[in-house]
Amino acid sequence: MTKCIGQQGNLGVIQALPSELGDAAAFELQYWHHCQRRYNFQPIYRTSGKLLAIELLTAVFSPAFPQRFVSPETYFASINVAERLQVVIEQMQLLSRWHPRFIKDGILASVNVDGQTLHALQQSHEAKQLIASMPWLRFEIVENQGVLSQEFLTMFPEMRHLWLDDFGAGVANFSSLMQAQYDCIKVARELFILLQKSEEGRQLFPSLVALLSRFCNHVVVEGVETQEEWGMVTQTRADAVQGYFLSRPQPFENFSELKSSL
Repeated sequence: MTKCIGQQGNLGVIQALPSELGDAAAFELQYWHHCQRRYNFQPIYRTSGKLLAIELLTAVFSPAFPQRFVSPETYFASINVAERLQVVIEQMQLLSRWHPRFIKDGILASVNVDGQTLHALQQSHEAKQLIASMPWLRFEIVENQGVLSQEFLTMFPEMRHLWLDDFGAGVANFSSLMQAQYDCIKVARELFILLQKSEEGRQLFPSLVALLSRFCNHVVVEGVETQEEWGMVTQTRADAVQGYFLSRPQPFENFSELKSSL
């Protein structure tokens, strides 16, 4: 459900649990319930240099190995929907501390969520209250968003808050654009790099961005890591960029000092 804070991959995935520990399934469940979460953020800057948004990132670790991070995707797949809902509420509560900054500078904040948890949010009074008080909040739908019907997405009260994550990777493709009208579409680094490998791809990339811009308010290119890649994106109609070239993930203690422009 949530991206890790490592560059283009996991920071280090805990190995499979040893079978000699007895009931493997029960032990694994206990293991995930004892895991702890640490939150960072990564800024998303417009191609003009102005700060557009931040994305909340989750690092997951076992208390026994606090410097050895677990794949967040594996973690969220291993806990139930009710627990994932509580994590999202926890994330929203954290972000709400900086409400004045989001309002004053017109900054958005995105939280990753899967389809089942997005549905559960609609049934939670606490979550609905938080969402109503945070007009700058956006939800990034991750790859397994296909579990939601087009009817649900169309009727989703916070439809204008939805972002499509990782377009061009997994099941996030052109069929996803038929599901709903997204506020933002984020182009996956995998697709961006693939297109840069051939002359045909480099010529296609600006046209792809222009096409995506017809389906949303913002197109963000993810994973930009070099000056050359930054230059390629700024020559297109992409609204914004996210990646190590502009900023690595940072602890929330740094948010108040985050620059509003490059």
